[in-house]
Amino acid sequence: MLGLMKREDIEHLALLARIELTEQEKESLEGELSSIVSYVSTVSDIVSDDVDSAPEVGVRHNIFRKDEVTNEADEYTADILAEMPETDGRFLKVKKILQMDE
Repeated sequence: MLGLMKREDIEHLALLARIELTEQEKESLEGELSSIVSYVSTVSDIVSDDVDSAPEVGVRHNIFRKDEVTNEADEYTADILAEMPETDGRFLKVKKILQMDE
C-alpha cells in the first residue's frame, strides 16, 4: 500500500526533527502519518490529472531595483537586543542544536 509508514520511518523522522517519542506515540503516528501520506498522494493524483486545464499565465519577468539602505546603521540594534531572551554581546544566545558525534 502506498504511503504505509513503518516504525523505522517514524523513528527516523523523529530523529531528524530532534524530538523524542514514546512507544505509544510512535504506534499512533504509524497510522496517522500513513493516512496523511495516502491522502496527499490522492490529492496529488487529482491535481496532476487536471494540469492540462490549468489557466495560462501571461509573460512573467523580474523587476529589479537598486538596493538602498533605508535606515541608519545600528538604528534598531538596541531595541532588537532588548527583546532577546539571552544575548552574548550583540548576538542572540541559543541552545546548541547540532551534534557532531553522530
